[in-house]
Amino acid sequence: MKREPYTYMILRYRHDPVAGEQINVGVVIYAPRSGFLGAHFRKAYGRITKVFPDVNGSLLRQDLGQIERAFEKLSKRKETNDLLSDQCTALTFAHKIIGVDDSSLIWSSLGSGLSSDPAKTLDDLHHRFVSQYDEPHQQRRGDADIWRPFRDRLLERKIADIFQAKTIRSPRNEVEFEHAWKNGKWHCIQPLSFDLTTEDGIQEKAAKWVGHMVGLLKADEEFKPYFLIGKPSDESMLPAYQRALDFLSEAPLAPEIVQESEMDRLADTLADKVKASGA
Repeated sequence: MKREPYTYMILRYRHDPVAGEQINVGVVIYAPRSGFLGAHFRKAYGRITKVFPDVNGSLLRQDLGQIERAFEKLSKRKETNDLLSDQCTALTFAHKIIGVDDSSLIWSSLGSGLSSDPAKTLDDLHHRFVSQYDEPHQQRRGDADIWRPFRDRLLERKIADIFQAKTIRSPRNEVEFEHAWKNGKWHCIQPLSFDLTTEDGIQEKAAKWVGHMVGLLKADEEFKPYFLIGKPSDESMLPAYQRALDFLSEAPLAPEIVQESEMDRLADTLADKVKASGA
């Protein structure tokens, strides 16, 4: 396959302009023949926070997200077509988004090469310069992983078989709960893992379930929601996790928030209800 020339630049985070220490956080590439303009930016921040413990990770994540979206818009804008020419380089577009100044985000010098697939070359450059030395991602727990230890507690109390899937409906919304039991009203347990990699992800998941509670305010059946919560394995996410708990606790329909350390208490409560109902 025929190769074409391309240019690229690396975006670097400079924590202290005086000290001059830097970490690569992104790459932009431009191949004029095919008109390919692309950029990838760091999504994992563990290496940065280890090197610079006092970095504002949320702010940096927000800044890089805005920069990436700006490049996406730039590559799609019709007027950009006038810029996509042999006279342009990656520097042309890099400096359109972030100018030359003494801020914490600075560009490298211009690099170049030949590529038969600019999109793949962008991935390769990002791995080489940005993500190569990141620590491997930890295995994150999903919602099912939060349910399993609770199911074991239900099995110990011989009540695991009382649960079934149940869809709660209202004029505004419908939500399927995989673990529900009817005792006068439906008791619907939703496991929620907040073992996520970003603060935004944690907040978005909490907001999603608060939204479900709002949507079910006029449900056609009476039900009691329970959120069985799993915390993040990354301790840096714990403040965001606590905010999510506070948010969920204020949701409509007064959902009962049950953290992992409280699983036995909930299992005992359900066992008592089952015994009282004669089920």
